[in-house]
Amino acid sequence: MSNVLTMYRGPKRSDDYAQAKLGPMVSFANGSGGAPSAVYVERALPPGGVPAYRAARGSGARSILMWADDGRRERVGTVVTQSATGGVARFQVLGAHGELVGTVVREKALRGRGLRTRWTVAQPGRPDSVGFKGRIVWWWLWWLALPLMVLVLVMTVFDSVPGNEGGFARAPRRIRWRAHGQVPLEFRSRGDKLHVHAPDVDWRLGAALAALLHSFHAGAWDSAKK
Repeated sequence: MSNVLTMYRGPKRSDDYAQAKLGPMVSFANGSGGAPSAVYVERALPPGGVPAYRAARGSGARSILMWADDGRRERVGTVVTQSATGGVARFQVLGAHGELVGTVVREKALRGRGLRTRWTVAQPGRPDSVGFKGRIVWWWLWWLALPLMVLVLVMTVFDSVPGNEGGFARAPRRIRWRAHGQVPLEFRSRGDKLHVHAPDVDWRLGAALAALLHSFHAGAWDSAKK
């Protein structure tokens, strides 16, 4: 059975007895492979604070803390940027004690090795999984529809449903990762869910990938000015 990861982008919450609690989280449909019910995420801000983080993210850099609870009592992982230049961003996913869990590489369309954005996910002891954003046929249809964008926007009003905001007018976003003929990971744009089909994919790597994917979408959870 696949584990389905869903990203929720709620704001920070606070009460009278504790510091601000985290809102953004990645939930797991089941606890297979030791996965928890949810992982809470937040930006790891550099010395310059939010302005410095927002400036760095423009080049593709991301820095994410992952917690077991919304009160930050137990950190389960960290996402750090190894490099971000020329449209290629390389991330490391580290465990609670700094151990390497896996790596994620994002190569922006037309800046990396193809016409589509390429995501490569690697985990020690497993073959690399490579996925491309959208299917070629849908990209061709989307580009051909651009001159008719007014009509497309009208269609969007009827096509949009909760979890699929933007509808037909939105660029293709589905990603299917392949490794040795298998599909261990799949991001489905309807519902914005990450499906982990391979049981040996580390749940921390899955949570990190879900958070990274949503940080590169419109209205990204980590792009807030505060």
